[in-house]
Amino acid sequence: MAAPRSVVMEAGSWVLDRDVEKNADSPSEKKLKADRFPLSEALGVFLVFSTGLVCIYLTMPAAEYELLKFPRTLSDLRSLKDHLAIYAQLHPAKFILGYCSTYIFMQTFMIPGTIFMSLLAGALFGVVREKLRYFQAEIAKRRKKLLNYMLFLRVTPTLPNLFINLASPIVDIPFHIFFLATVVGLIPASYITVRAGIALGELKSLKDLYDLKTLVVLFLIGSIFLHFRPF
Repeated sequence: MAAPRSVVMEAGSWVLDRDVEKNADSPSEKKLKADRFPLSEALGVFLVFSTGLVCIYLTMPAAEYELLKFPRTLSDLRSLKDHLAIYAQLHPAKFILGYCSTYIFMQTFMIPGTIFMSLLAGALFGVVREKLRYFQAEIAKRRKKLLNYMLFLRVTPTLPNLFINLASPIVDIPFHIFFLATVVGLIPASYITVRAGIALGELKSLKDLYDLKTLVVLFLIGSIFLHFRPF
């Protein structure tokens, strides 16, 4: 006796579903899905980066956009540098944000032209080599009283602390001198900052932290450290 048609159709569909499940669990199918996911993920990251970059450019102050073109030759780079130098002076924070975002975008997605971006950065911002040479020369002259000099630099706002932190290992400042100068030398500045925090309601701007009286006191303390014999 022949099986009913409905039973045959159900059995066929069951076999078909089982084959589909087997194919879905096969290594080739899993690899195909795995290949699709990174592609969609990369596309999503690209879209997020692109949207963020467009938003940054839209919020930047107006400029002569006809002069802003990607340099293809060194002459194009020179003309672009002359234009951007004025823009960077007028809007330094916005310019640095736009430059860094563009550079990161190009490096992330391997877009050619980062060599021109590096050349442009060197032409606009320069390098700290000259400052490092000056700092190294000053350190060499004061090797015998190096701790005194480092205490003076830490106490007074002569050099930014970030520059001292980065340049110290380059100019061969011993770690124990760097450590002692940092621990002791930053106490006066920290005390001034804490005192300003107590009177936070009276501060009108960050410039009020270091008025003329405060600077005189800091340089006086620094001079004492600089000429103190035991160090």
